[in-house]
Amino acid sequence: WAPVLTSLIENGQDGTLRVQDVDTADAPEDILAYRRSFRVGNTPIVVIVSEDLGALKRSQAELHAWTAIVSILLILLLVVVIWFGISLSMRPVVELKATLKRLQDGKVSRIHVQAPEEFRPLVQQLNQLLDSLDQRLERSRDALANLSHSVKTPISAVRQVLEDTCRPLSDELRLQMTARLNDIDKQLEAEMRRSRFAGPQVGKSAYPLKQARDLLWMMGRLYPEKSFELSSSLPEDARWPIEEHDLNEIMGNLLDNAGKWSERCVELSLAQHSDTLQIGVIDDGPGVAEAEICKLGQRGLRLDEQTPGHGLGLAIVREIVGRYGGNVHFSDAAEHGLRVKVAIPDSRSV
Repeated sequence: WAPVLTSLIENGQDGTLRVQDVDTADAPEDILAYRRSFRVGNTPIVVIVSEDLGALKRSQAELHAWTAIVSILLILLLVVVIWFGISLSMRPVVELKATLKRLQDGKVSRIHVQAPEEFRPLVQQLNQLLDSLDQRLERSRDALANLSHSVKTPISAVRQVLEDTCRPLSDELRLQMTARLNDIDKQLEAEMRRSRFAGPQVGKSAYPLKQARDLLWMMGRLYPEKSFELSSSLPEDARWPIEEHDLNEIMGNLLDNAGKWSERCVELSLAQHSDTLQIGVIDDGPGVAEAEICKLGQRGLRLDEQTPGHGLGLAIVREIVGRYGGNVHFSDAAEHGLRVKVAIPDSRSV
């Protein structure tokens, strides 16, 4: 660098200097220098600090190249990590998709998979829908089997009477045929009424307070000499996950039964505690003997087959409540009368 810096020493200008395109062998082509001259005593001194800009630029280019290589490697690593994270987080969704495919192909009947928190309500609703469809199919088959078995005998008896041309149709035979036809009509009406019960339905709900007030108004017209009261702490817009017709059947049968046997007053109470929906009906009637309480609501009882006393329609109530996974409890009231308490699990808390 001596030839280049010598010329700067001889130059009398101080400050930042730049020397380019120097025609000297082995000398840098681009030099950035700072010249400072001063005296120490009578001795002139010149200080020059210089830097090879070409080397600096080459080192910067190398630094940029390494920075680009490291950045690309980090980006690739980040892409791999993101892909792995997405694949890991989507694995339950993939399993759910595979389970739905197996369900569609008929290989499974229910969705049993550890779904993410966001998909659990969907899985629960789908399983509930599948259960509801199976229950409907089973109820339809049972109803058809029961109807076929119950109607076959009266039809055979009527057919024998009609086919016996040698025998005149006396009044006694006419009464027998009428009785058989009445049996068929009762059985048909019972099965048709049972088929209207929906059971748990996805997206179906009812307003218990509104329906209770409508039923109490109707019972007040049906039994004008008796008082029907409502006791509830539910908010006005409270909704229960029960199909409207089913809730009407439950409360309507309980109120009609209590209204028939009460002396002056019937009280209907509605409550909701944690994950349980509760319906209570209390009347001030004659009550039921302790030995007979366990027989109330027995399966197979019909409205017009029951002896006078409590139990009218309670078999229907017990059947509907059973479809919702609930239970019906009968007990004596505080003074006299019958207390009926219905408890149904709240499917929204499952």
